[in-house]
Amino acid sequence: MSKRVKFNLEIEVKSSPNILYSYLSSPSGLAEWFCDDVNVHSGNYIFQWDGAEQEAELVRAQNNKSVRFRWLDGPEDEYFEMEVRVDDLTGDVALVITDFCDAGDEKSSEQLWESQIQELKMAIGS
Repeated sequence: MSKRVKFNLEIEVKSSPNILYSYLSSPSGLAEWFCDDVNVHSGNYIFQWDGAEQEAELVRAQNNKSVRFRWLDGPEDEYFEMEVRVDDLTGDVALVITDFCDAGDEKSSEQLWESQIQELKMAIGS
């Protein structure tokens, strides 16, 4: 099994923090850009893509700040987190992604996230 590594990605998003957060934390918001559909069952989020499902536990949610999910079929110590960061000086809003991938796959994983965030920006109108 190849080594897994953590990576971070920060992308500016022209949105208010609370609107952006709603797209990161609510099933309807996530279905606008992250996947085809989301259902919540027994506190877990069931993400659907092209008929396939993947279930994640909501590990942590800080209102208008961040959400952290852990795939139930993934390693216990891995997660993906989406954090809303506001620059104190400029007021610029950025989305900071933390995720894990196989060593050597960082570039393709970042490109996948960048593609998804472009979908998010279109959904928000950013």
